[in-house]
Amino acid sequence: MNKKKQKEPWEDFQEQVSVKSKRKLKARREGNHTVWFGLGMFGVVGWSITISTLLGIALGIWIDTKFPSQYSWTLMLMFVGVIFGCLNAWYWIQSERGND
Repeated sequence: MNKKKQKEPWEDFQEQVSVKSKRKLKARREGNHTVWFGLGMFGVVGWSITISTLLGIALGIWIDTKFPSQYSWTLMLMFVGVIFGCLNAWYWIQSERGND
């Protein structure tokens, strides 16, 4: 018959200690990142893109009203704002990862 070998009590204890120590080392390596940290990073990313885009749009509208031309400064500066915001968000994510 198939008889399963029982573990000795010290083997089970050793396995539990090993699992817990690996978990603790992983937590130290990754830092104290909780759900709130992740939500905060979403906020930083979102606001860094939104603010720069809105500033680009506002500046573009002002330029378009003061100095009319055949080109839409609003659209061009909106695009520049989105690009700048994405680069800014990328910088924040990289700095939080520790890969400056």
